[in-house]
Amino acid sequence: MSDQIKHECGIAFIRLLKPLSYYQEKYGTALYGLNKLYLLMEKQHNRGQDGAGIATIKLDVKPGHRYISRYRSMAQNAVADIFGYVQSKFVDIQNETPELMKDTEWLKANVSFIGEVLMGHLRYGTHGQNSIENCHPFLRQNNWMTRNLVIAGNFNMTNVDELLEQLYELGQHPKEKADTVTVLEKIGHFLDDENQELFDAYKKEGFDNVEITHKISDGLNIANILRRSAKTWDGGYAISGIVGNGDAFFMRDPAGIRPAFYYVDDEIVVAASERPAIQTAFNIAFKDVKEIEPGHALIVKKDGTVTQEMFREPLEKRACSFERIYFSRGSDADIYKERKHLGSLLCKQILKAVDGDLKNTVFSFIPNTAEVSFYGMVEGIHGHIRQLQKDALLGRKELMNDQELDELLSLSPRVEKLAIKDVKLRTFITQDADRQDMVAHVYDTTYGVIKNHTDTLVAVDDSIVRGTTLKQSIIKIIDRLHPKKIIIVSSAPQIRYPDCYGIDMSKMGQFVAFEAAIQLLHERGLKHIIEEVYDKCKASLLLPKEEIVNHVKDIYRPFTQEEISAQITKIITPKDTVAEVEVIYQTLDNLHIACPNHTGDWYFSGNYPTPGGNKVVNKAFVNWKEGSNQRAY
Repeated sequence: MSDQIKHECGIAFIRLLKPLSYYQEKYGTALYGLNKLYLLMEKQHNRGQDGAGIATIKLDVKPGHRYISRYRSMAQNAVADIFGYVQSKFVDIQNETPELMKDTEWLKANVSFIGEVLMGHLRYGTHGQNSIENCHPFLRQNNWMTRNLVIAGNFNMTNVDELLEQLYELGQHPKEKADTVTVLEKIGHFLDDENQELFDAYKKEGFDNVEITHKISDGLNIANILRRSAKTWDGGYAISGIVGNGDAFFMRDPAGIRPAFYYVDDEIVVAASERPAIQTAFNIAFKDVKEIEPGHALIVKKDGTVTQEMFREPLEKRACSFERIYFSRGSDADIYKERKHLGSLLCKQILKAVDGDLKNTVFSFIPNTAEVSFYGMVEGIHGHIRQLQKDALLGRKELMNDQELDELLSLSPRVEKLAIKDVKLRTFITQDADRQDMVAHVYDTTYGVIKNHTDTLVAVDDSIVRGTTLKQSIIKIIDRLHPKKIIIVSSAPQIRYPDCYGIDMSKMGQFVAFEAAIQLLHERGLKHIIEEVYDKCKASLLLPKEEIVNHVKDIYRPFTQEEISAQITKIITPKDTVAEVEVIYQTLDNLHIACPNHTGDWYFSGNYPTPGGNKVVNKAFVNWKEGSNQRAY
């Protein structure tokens, strides 16, 4: 991908269903859960590099002993740093009394992180500051076991102000304005309520306080707590939580925006943001890993009972399509097929752009995430060539001579690796002009494979957000090969609208498609539309979010996709480029053909899955028009 986007975090959850001694006996280690947590996190490393954290809870610990362990890190390789810290707990034991490494009762009583319930988180900060305080898991502590709460999540709420106001009305004083705090305190508040209601009920029945503590632990209704907590949430979320007694949950938003997968057998319950992480860590089949349903929570009680319960009425499922295009690892079987399909669906537009001249067309991709869609595109071109050959052979009345036959059968796509991404260059030079020259060399190219001023070079990217890297680096570098024409092909549609559910694309001015539309409005004497949209957006912010519509669509309405693509081409083409440049985008219809089960396309279409999305897009436009660089939620 040419424009790097920070995006969703990754979550890992494990509940061991057997005593620790079982794993020692079967797998030869009491650290089975920790080892699997490490694997789950490493296999989701793509989802977060701004920090990481883990938490574990020990079951049935006697009073006076710690049962919650947590460690967070912002080191450059945070996952390795965390598990290095955990490993250090066992070094002296291994060296001095190795026999104790097999004594699971002693380990659980004396060493931290040896718990039956484990949670891990990888953080990509979309807007929050990068400090250790912003790293998950978050901990809400209390001296009563069933009032402790640990959460980690992949989420953004669009209505943080509204949620904070509800906390103020409860008499709370949140320490900061952030959705992480509101989510923790919302769930924590209703966890407290549940505890108090159970305490009062059991007290009336004549139980003493110690008996009540045990009965509360058995009687906590996690689904009810989540129903009350999430009643007014507007956003995309996958959230994992553990109560101090060992009850745990993994919840997914009602529109299924954020991904959540799980696997259960008689030894373990595991949940994560990505399916392949579970498959690889536990060596299990694709079909055995299930999706958590939208508006549902996977709930694991302390006694090991596993259920999936609804906490909010599911909406129309609008799972994030960007997960399929770019964010999730391509090792997922379905995602791999979908990315290839996205590439193959571009062939018709590409063949039109090169006027069917495949002899003088070279196909390549922009490293590294566009590689799979590139394979699909090449397969599509192969299919087109086979049809050409078939038509030529079946439609010809006279026999071909050897030269004609050789020429026909030798036709195949010319495929080369032309864009090479170098190790990140340090931009230590402070002058803008010099720094831009350094940025231009982030990519390099392969020389000697392009026919000067004859070949057309087709380069596939998985998406184009700002177009900055294309303009400052990629097009400049490949223009040095002297192609006749450069065609940049995006396997994703034009990104026109901000995201507010976890992707770092919240400002209108970030999008080259928006810049192109604004330029076209000015060029065609339609700039009054900008003022009209501003007035509508400004007025809409006074309405309840449920009544707001997306007025920013009017900015794009006068133009076809091809007109906006042509303007984008002008914007991203460097001044001294010799080759002709063209930009081709995937169509929305083809996106839905390739990814039929992930219809969340609001950043392309402007059709938001929750009411808060329409408020955010209008606010983002107002901010842009008023010159404010703030995010819209």
